[in-house]
Amino acid sequence: MSQIPNAYAWLTKIGQLPRTISEGLKLLGVAEIAGRGSNRTILAWRDELNAAGVTISGYSDDDIPWCGLFAAIVAHRAGKVVPLKPLWARNWAKFGTLSVDAALGDVLVFERPGGGGHVGFYVAEDDTAYHVLGGNQGNRVSITRIAQARCIAHRRPVYSKAPASVVPRVVKASGALSRNEA
Repeated sequence: MSQIPNAYAWLTKIGQLPRTISEGLKLLGVAEIAGRGSNRTILAWRDELNAAGVTISGYSDDDIPWCGLFAAIVAHRAGKVVPLKPLWARNWAKFGTLSVDAALGDVLVFERPGGGGHVGFYVAEDDTAYHVLGGNQGNRVSITRIAQARCIAHRRPVYSKAPASVVPRVVKASGALSRNEA
């Protein structure tokens, strides 16, 4: 796993993680290249998904929003069914099954100020925000706080048997609240 931020070190001590979280944590820190050029790792996710039969069309540069691409590569590597047109964050509201109370590993879909959406994976929550493992958060894979009021869907991956760690996780609020995940 990549370096997990200290505030989330508890993830290494709670036993078996949902595969969406374990796969996503491996990608922590992957960042887009500012300006000309693209991170080959991010473009390779597109190629891996296309080779696996998950259609990723119209994605040619890491300046294009890639939270849905990150969610797709994580879900695919975790053995989960990726929704159609996964680059569109709001399409993730069709992923898995409805989750009444968000829990570790669930997909969270958010509305974005000015339109569009954002998608990532639930790590924890505090009184006002979800702590989200996602791509294109500050132009990198990170864990960031996003206002709960912006969440429009939480969806649980389909499990034959969910790990015991798939429960809501309440943590202390720390760090800035994300306003725009680009």
